[in-house]
Amino acid sequence: MATALGIDYFTLLSDDGWMDMPLDVMPSYLWADGGLLADAPVDFAETFGRNMQLCTKVDPTFNFNGLRCVPNFAVPRHHHNLDELIIVFAGQFHVAWGKNGEEGSRTIGPGEFWISTAGTPYLMTAGPEGVTYIETWPAPMAELETYWHDAGWVHR
Repeated sequence: MATALGIDYFTLLSDDGWMDMPLDVMPSYLWADGGLLADAPVDFAETFGRNMQLCTKVDPTFNFNGLRCVPNFAVPRHHHNLDELIIVFAGQFHVAWGKNGEEGSRTIGPGEFWISTAGTPYLMTAGPEGVTYIETWPAPMAELETYWHDAGWVHR
């Protein structure tokens, strides 16, 4: 007897299935100068607040995060211990990479993607329409570490 395969269809472009970005999503959020992000001199809630949302319908066991940023929001400068692939679905991101953005910059729009090499710091700023995107890594998210730098934060 055949069993039915359950398929849940959704679109990242709808307004359903989104929540404000919680600090505890990634327990491996670290401050670049050492220690946990939660202990850093920055205010996560004030910085991210209603500026960034996480899609609750994307299963993180597939190493994906569905994310959305409001217009002109700058995701603070950070880097990862793993390479990262970002695919934009709607809106755009302006990405500046290198220690202070000096190595390069580019605007990424719908249907485009970019890869950040592990250890490369970058700052992403949503365009005037905001941005909806997926990020993914070549290993399980449990192995991902994100190191946050000072640029782009609201300080305590």
